[in-house]
Amino acid sequence: MRRTMMFALMAVFAMPGIALAAEAAGGGEGWIKPFAAIAAGIGFGLAAGLCGLGQGRAAGSAVDAMARQPGNTNRIQTAMILGLAFIESLVLFVFVIAVILLFVKS
Repeated sequence: MRRTMMFALMAVFAMPGIALAAEAAGGGEGWIKPFAAIAAGIGFGLAAGLCGLGQGRAAGSAVDAMARQPGNTNRIQTAMILGLAFIESLVLFVFVIAVILLFVKS
């Protein structure tokens, strides 16, 4: 299993090199685009996954707090929604950066 994963990672990182083996007319500027796509994919995947975990943890903690203190439900819910909006904005920022990386002219 570990060997298969190693070969898969080597293939992912080697494909841009194989595809761009011929020297570009501009002098090697073709390396920017493949690595920008890899960086955008890894960055957005990490941001979406970790922000999803953070949102789940925040919602779970808020529900637990509401169960312990039913009188403060409105304040806890407002703070939870505000926190979820901030967490989601982080994913949107990374999405904008990923789109910029993908559509930048090399």
